[in-house]
Amino acid sequence: MKVLKYLLVGFIFGIVLTKTEAVSWYRIYEMFRFQSFHMYGIIMVAILTGTIGIQIMKRYNVKDIKGLPIEIQDKEKGSTRYYVGGLFFGLGWALVGSCPGPIFILLGAGFWSISIVLFGALLGTYIYGVLKDKLPH
Repeated sequence: MKVLKYLLVGFIFGIVLTKTEAVSWYRIYEMFRFQSFHMYGIIMVAILTGTIGIQIMKRYNVKDIKGLPIEIQDKEKGSTRYYVGGLFFGLGWALVGSCPGPIFILLGAGFWSISIVLFGALLGTYIYGVLKDKLPH
């Protein structure tokens, strides 16, 4: 039964991203060429929503689905890794025209060529997992 809740939220999320054109390659292209505010507006709403959600969780000691308290760890010091990670993420997003979330939405919409992107994302994640201990963190 719990799985159905997650599937429902996933479907709603997919519909919202599709209807707002957040999965559109053209909208992403416009964003990276600074030709439109559309995607920046969506990203700002997501940041604001996440910030408010985290504040609510911290102030009201919200518990997870199993009844355990949600603990949000502070980030470790050091900004270089965030800049390098953000650079790789942004380059991949700009080159492919899709970030990880919309990959599955595009697959569900029948754009089968995006499966190449999914394979690349999974391969990159695997390579990071293999090299994680050797990278400076």
